[in-house]
Amino acid sequence: MRKIIETPRGFNILFDYNQNIVNDIKLIPGRQFNYQDKSWFVPISSRSYINQFAKTHRFQIGDKPAPKPISNMRIPEMPILEQDIPLKRQLFGYQRQGVAYNLIHKKTILGDAPGLGKTAQAIATVIAAQAFPCLVICPSSLKINWEREFDMWGNHKATILSDSIKDTWDMLYQMRYADIFIVNYESLKKYFVAEIKQPIGEDGKKVPLRLNHIKFKSKIKLFKSIVCDESHRVKDIKTQTTKFVKGISVGKEYVYLLTGTPVVNKPNDLISQLGILDRMEDFGGYKNFVSSYCDSSDRYHELNYLLKKNCFYRREKADVLKELPAKMRQIVLCNITTRKEYNDALADLEDYLKRYRQATDTQIQKSMKGEIMVRIGILKNISARGKIKDAIEYISDVIDSGEKLILFTHLREVQDMIKKSFPAAVTILGDDDTQTRQANVDKFQKDPKVQLIICSIKAAGVGITLTASSRVAFLELPWHPADCEQCEDRAHRIGQVDSVSCVYLLGKDTIDEHIYDIIDKKRSVSNAITGARDDVEMSVQSGVINLLSKNI
Repeated sequence: MRKIIETPRGFNILFDYNQNIVNDIKLIPGRQFNYQDKSWFVPISSRSYINQFAKTHRFQIGDKPAPKPISNMRIPEMPILEQDIPLKRQLFGYQRQGVAYNLIHKKTILGDAPGLGKTAQAIATVIAAQAFPCLVICPSSLKINWEREFDMWGNHKATILSDSIKDTWDMLYQMRYADIFIVNYESLKKYFVAEIKQPIGEDGKKVPLRLNHIKFKSKIKLFKSIVCDESHRVKDIKTQTTKFVKGISVGKEYVYLLTGTPVVNKPNDLISQLGILDRMEDFGGYKNFVSSYCDSSDRYHELNYLLKKNCFYRREKADVLKELPAKMRQIVLCNITTRKEYNDALADLEDYLKRYRQATDTQIQKSMKGEIMVRIGILKNISARGKIKDAIEYISDVIDSGEKLILFTHLREVQDMIKKSFPAAVTILGDDDTQTRQANVDKFQKDPKVQLIICSIKAAGVGITLTASSRVAFLELPWHPADCEQCEDRAHRIGQVDSVSCVYLLGKDTIDEHIYDIIDKKRSVSNAITGARDDVEMSVQSGVINLLSKNI
């Protein structure tokens, strides 16, 4: 068999193995080997080479016939995971099924609803396949979280790419210092692109960027697996970022895209994601995909069948609710943008703590403790302001996925900055009157267009119901564990049908981490529930002071 199938993207070369043919294909610019069906692909820009190649080796060139509509569309059951995976934590049953699916299909979209642990499934899959080194591409605000999650689940070292290892990161793998490398979308060009040669058209303007205009650094061949988080960010096939992700993913045995919203607006959103997975031929090719599934909704059921058969799965919370706890808490660490200001304030606090420890008079110590809390409060405020950039990115990802979010804050300055970035958000703040608060609660509960409510920890911690969302986020922390519980329970109350996901946005290497650790421990201590409120708050505050004092 010798045949060349022409598609809108290029040419698929099919033939029984012949080394002479392979040698000539390797001379064609942009050629790629498809490991899935053992065929070769040549981009449309190399048409002249293909014409000559076809004449030399007597290949027929023709269009691939559009597949007929599928009549029997029984979606297969999710597989059972048979192998043991060396993990530090235990997966839920439905997560084990997801890992099994990923191992079988190798290039998939993990489309579970937010809060169901797509990150854990991806990590477990990579570990099970021993697909190292692995490259994780994610939003900037989630880089630290991915590093932390790999440490929580397995024994493989993850590191975030930075300027200091821009040209030497591959040596970290060779020396077995790191198996996983994490990078944000905006930095792909810096770390993996050697140059971009975009030709000038007859009109004097650059022609639209194509993949074959991009020369990638040879080091990308080192990666055995690619994990792309929030992959709906690369739904536009025309963007530079999408082309970078596609180019890096070419030839990789394992490619996993994670997104709670693979289709944001229409089936066209899947085109670039399926292209990154090299899955378009499973849908009859680009031309057939567009004509069959994008021009009308008549064959959406068939599209759903083909997705789930080949490369996609999704479970809603309602499908697996019996396996989930009522509440799930997660930490997302943020790189603060106010680091210098924070370090200066921390140095000032440490100097004061030295004097506090040297004081012998009990009354003086009590007076100084009040001043220490003021200075700790300053650190909290600096950290809160420094998290705004990452917080905005996190909030955007949630609402872009079509979900609602309840955000708890304390500082009015922070509340105003968030409101400025999301003007459609409603609020429950200290200076909102009773009528305004109720009106805003009603909007959030009933209006699908209102996706974000910004709440003051004090003003909205009790007495209101916000069950329209099962996602709660904290940009700042109170001193009392019960305050955290009260805020979480605005969503976790009668009327809530989902498990509630509670995310704590903490400044990395800041006072936030100390406070959260102590509050988290106090949750399990009975006096945090039954003890006097002032005693508990003082206990938490004393714990923070003791932790800081030990580090001096």
